[in-house]
Amino acid sequence: MMFWWGNGMGGWGWTLMTISTVVFWALVIAGIVALVRFSARGGQARSAPSVPSVPRPTPEQMLAERFARGEIDEPEYRQRLDVLSTTARTPADRP
Repeated sequence: MMFWWGNGMGGWGWTLMTISTVVFWALVIAGIVALVRFSARGGQARSAPSVPSVPRPTPEQMLAERFARGEIDEPEYRQRLDVLSTTARTPADRP
């Protein structure tokens, strides 16, 4: 009657069971950490405005675009360009 003697699992069985338990809990913890980081990043993106990846055009570029579209004629373009080049820009005006 050796039916209840031991469970038949040798040293490799215990080793694999221990490793698989550690891997399982590591995956569970990594999943929780990833979920927290993803939800925190998503909440941050909703509350704060995103930074534009394209730099804003300079006043000279905007003026050139208006001239190219035909919104202003050449004398007005030259006059406004002269005003922009001679006007001292304060540090607060710079992007």
